[in-house]
Amino acid sequence: MEDYRILTDILGIEDYFGDMDFKMAGTSKGITALQADIKIPGLPLKVVMEAIQQASVAKKEILQIMNKKIAKPRENRKENSPVIETVQVPLSKRTRFVGPGGYNLKKLQAETGVTVSQLDEEIFSVFAPTPSAMQEAREFISDLCKDDQDFQLEFGAIYTATITEIRDIGVMVKLYPNMTPVLLHNSQLDHRKIQHPSALGFEIDQQIQVKYFGRDPTDGRMRLSRKVLQSPASTVTRTLSDKNNITMSGVNSSTPS
Repeated sequence: MEDYRILTDILGIEDYFGDMDFKMAGTSKGITALQADIKIPGLPLKVVMEAIQQASVAKKEILQIMNKKIAKPRENRKENSPVIETVQVPLSKRTRFVGPGGYNLKKLQAETGVTVSQLDEEIFSVFAPTPSAMQEAREFISDLCKDDQDFQLEFGAIYTATITEIRDIGVMVKLYPNMTPVLLHNSQLDHRKIQHPSALGFEIDQQIQVKYFGRDPTDGRMRLSRKVLQSPASTVTRTLSDKNNITMSGVNSSTPS
């Protein structure tokens, strides 16, 4: 390719009839992004290099015009401008931060309009509609992630828990007033298999005894159980030595012959 023209800041009709639409973005220090639509089978490298050189000159001129208007970001945001921040949550506190079924994040959105999305294992993106909403979110997140220094729980100890919510899969309980409620799953409520906590007659604000088994080392989830404090349900078993013998809750009886 010998006969060609490189145009800067092209119009729509020039884009339509041209063989390449080349876009470049960057700062005064260099290039941050390149994008090209090429309509012919191939393009010589020298043409690409010339396009970059020509675009760099135009970029520098545009940046000079922009800097005359605003040389740096505003120090103070507008009161109604949205804000985006990132927050790092240790893996051990992620469950406490998100809450069962996303409970805490849904509560944050309902109360402040702030939405939180996970970027990777420990990094979350926080979007707030206003700076004041972001400040509320910071305080909310800080309270969720702070260590429970005001109440130290002892492994294997029995505590009185208050039911704050009843769900299909279990009950939400807390052991002390300022604690974030945690889920006590149906499987840890009783030795009997239940499909819903209502089968045991639980109610909101009811107090139950639970045993504390520390926190899961992977996700920091608090491990509680009511089941281990309950007497096993009566069972009927047949001994292997004598099929006619039945043992029921420790009382022997015989089946009629």
